[in-house]
Amino acid sequence: MRELIEFLARSLVEDPDAVSVEEIEENGDIVLESTLADDDLGRVIGRGGRIANALRTIAKASATRAERRVVVEILE
Repeated sequence: MRELIEFLARSLVEDPDAVSVEEIEENGDIVLESTLADDDLGRVIGRGGRIANALRTIAKASATRAERRVVVEILE
């Protein structure tokens, strides 16, 4: 799942080298923390958070196959 979110985020931004996604396990849940360049933050969040919500939906669909719960956080 980490690789999927990282691939999608790198596809959206102007500086793909600045994208990093860290996978952390908390209380049985998987937390994916995505760090981006400041200029690309708006590109990944999108208008009204539409792109961010789409990334979360894709991650949840991927986690369903593994019977896990996943949370995607976009850090500044």
